[in-house]
Amino acid sequence: MPQFDPQKYAYPSHRNVVYARHAMACTSVPLGAQIGLDVMKAGGNAMDAAVAMASAMPLLEPTGNGLGSDCFALVWVEKEKKLYGLNASGVAPMALDARTVRDLGYTEMPRAGWVPTMVPGAPAGWAELNRRFGTKPLSELFAPAISYAREGCPVSVNLEPQWVKDSARIAAAMEKDPAPHAYWWKSFMKEDGSPYRAGDLFRWEEYAQTLEELAATDCESYYRGPLMEKIVAFSRETGGYFCEDDFRNYHPAWVEPITADYKGYTICEIPPNGHGITVLMALNILKGLELSGEKECADTYHKILESIKLAFADTKTYVADPRYMRTRVEDMLSEEYAARRRALVTGKALMPEAGDPSCGGTIYLCTADPFGNMVSFIQSNYTTFGAGVAIPGTGISLQNRGANFSLDPNSDNCLAGGKKSYHTIIPGFMLEDGEAVGPFGVMGAFMQPQGHVLVAVNTIDYHMNPQEALDAPRMQWIGGKHIQLEREVPAHVGKKLAEMGHEVEVVNSNIDMGRGEIIWRTDNGLLVGGTEPRCDGTVAAW
Repeated sequence: MPQFDPQKYAYPSHRNVVYARHAMACTSVPLGAQIGLDVMKAGGNAMDAAVAMASAMPLLEPTGNGLGSDCFALVWVEKEKKLYGLNASGVAPMALDARTVRDLGYTEMPRAGWVPTMVPGAPAGWAELNRRFGTKPLSELFAPAISYAREGCPVSVNLEPQWVKDSARIAAAMEKDPAPHAYWWKSFMKEDGSPYRAGDLFRWEEYAQTLEELAATDCESYYRGPLMEKIVAFSRETGGYFCEDDFRNYHPAWVEPITADYKGYTICEIPPNGHGITVLMALNILKGLELSGEKECADTYHKILESIKLAFADTKTYVADPRYMRTRVEDMLSEEYAARRRALVTGKALMPEAGDPSCGGTIYLCTADPFGNMVSFIQSNYTTFGAGVAIPGTGISLQNRGANFSLDPNSDNCLAGGKKSYHTIIPGFMLEDGEAVGPFGVMGAFMQPQGHVLVAVNTIDYHMNPQEALDAPRMQWIGGKHIQLEREVPAHVGKKLAEMGHEVEVVNSNIDMGRGEIIWRTDNGLLVGGTEPRCDGTVAAW
């Protein structure tokens, strides 16, 4: 066959928006989107499609999620004209607290090994979404993923650099403590010890067997059965902190979405412990600032960045498990507080500091079905392969969400047993006059709220179509006055931002600049979708 390099693309390509009459499924791997569409063509709804896709994505994109991930969902039920929120994020083991971690010699939470692992919420989230809104059994929904696990699925192009990079991180962790990581290495590396590359075939029989057990037990085996016992036993054998009750007591929660009005549209997010509130706070600030008629100008970039910085300064200070938050969400989202924060925006880059709002490495997917239902769904390990811990004989690899805990006893987000951590994964949804416009999301750790703000501004202020809104060059606030710009940002914009006091870095790789998907419903009832050009994103349409 002809010889070529799947990582080399010498010429710019162009994507159009995709229209559909009946249904649409979008995610970062083509096979994943096709699975969702097949479910809806067979009579399933958007919720069925989301569950089927979510069960396959740990196999199709293991660099972003696994059977040990957390997940969140925003679910639009057309017949009720209502948006539901599902929080399936896990909790820290009861045996683990900040003092224990500090006694181990850490000054901040590590990202590998048992310390940052938490009870995974994703399987329970799939079961709960299926129980409440599904029309098909889990055995049918998991069948495509089971088949791919046994027959093998090709590794997509964008997985290769992440696989290579993160395997080095976990190799370093193995040198310090091999016991928790040895089975991860066996599961995710080839027989010669090298990482998988684009075009390799990845098979995982144990993943298929575990999905069969999850389907047969409505995922109860994971929390109150044999799979739970295997996780806890391996934890005890290799220095972990889990006990049986950590799993037995875990249940996902339905939550009321939080919202902000932005120039005639309602932007919806999951409430804390996630940082979707960052999006809403930034938009509340931004809507009172006059934006230039031109998107690609320094003034527009500056105002967006300053709004994001101010919002992040607050949410990184105050967001935590809501049972531990001393600051009220409604105060953080108040118009009065937004006006106070907005007043801090000048023509110069500021050093962000938290105010006082009180009064006194992830996959994203979205689906839309012929019945009008829509799902915005996100699932994540946190940092690529997560903790680098896999449970022998199961196909379960664990997230490292606990890395987002603080070890400061004065922080609302300080690590404690049974507590949820500050969470970076956020599904988004847009409404207009109480009707669904559609789901959207941009995955990528602390880029996610920034990506949501950019999608909203591109769509609402600059009237971009879904594909254009995702194609547009991105910037990212990193911390302090440090910002990153994609190389596609016009040079004059970067020069002017530097003159305004921003510490500008132009990045040559856009792998960390977020990866998104969008589905909107048009006025004539069609679906229109856009997908991420920075990865292998695909819109599957019917």
